[in-house]
Amino acid sequence: MSFVPPGTGWPGDPATADTPVALDPADVRRLAASSSTLAELTARQSVCRACPRLVEWREEVATAKRRAFADETYWGRPVPGWGDERPRIVLVGLAPAAHGGNRTGRIFTGDRSGDWLFASLYRSGLAAQETSTHAGDGQELIGTRVLASVRCAPPANKPTPSEKSTCFPWMARELALVAPTVRVVVALGGYAWQAMWPALKDAGYELPRSRPPFGHGFEAQARYADAPVTLLGCYHPSQQNTFTGRVTAQMLDDVFTRARSLAV
Repeated sequence: MSFVPPGTGWPGDPATADTPVALDPADVRRLAASSSTLAELTARQSVCRACPRLVEWREEVATAKRRAFADETYWGRPVPGWGDERPRIVLVGLAPAAHGGNRTGRIFTGDRSGDWLFASLYRSGLAAQETSTHAGDGQELIGTRVLASVRCAPPANKPTPSEKSTCFPWMARELALVAPTVRVVVALGGYAWQAMWPALKDAGYELPRSRPPFGHGFEAQARYADAPVTLLGCYHPSQQNTFTGRVTAQMLDDVFTRARSLAV
């Protein structure tokens, strides 16, 4: 089989064999809107089949595999948000990596970007371990939750506009469910910065009238109910950015240390 069947024992699998499956955009909207808890929402996210191109790609990758992981079972399903269920800080990424989250079932876990991200979160007091290599490895996020704007690994890491639109309700509903405790939202990369604004609006946040441009360390102020929420920009810890020095460990630490100080 080219994906892990829900409810068969994968560590942290939120779904069961009875979890309803979204087969088209209308299903996504309906199932996201009717999810009353994070547990229900993440279970439904993790079995979604609404984007045929993404379903085909994620399962093809899970079958062909990368040589370094040839003996491993790949998750091969959408990767749900994970971390603290009452977070003070939310990190938003673009999409799972084909041989990272699509393999491990946990966003940023098991890829080079995640190596940088989790090491920085650990140094900043937001993660229990310096590394995150596989589901069930003991990693926990402290007051922090990570989610992606698109839940399936896309070919060339480029989801289409229709795929982004189809996946949008999952993100918006997750942001709404955690909103009462959130004080900081960090966008990991320019696309995440663009994607999170309409999702935050849909989730009930009060946003600035004009969307400011993305920049590393840039801050914008929003509100939810009567509470202030800071939106932070952070360059994505991609291999291209880390190899070229556009992102350094200190730059990541500065953003997450700032996020932690604002989230108190």
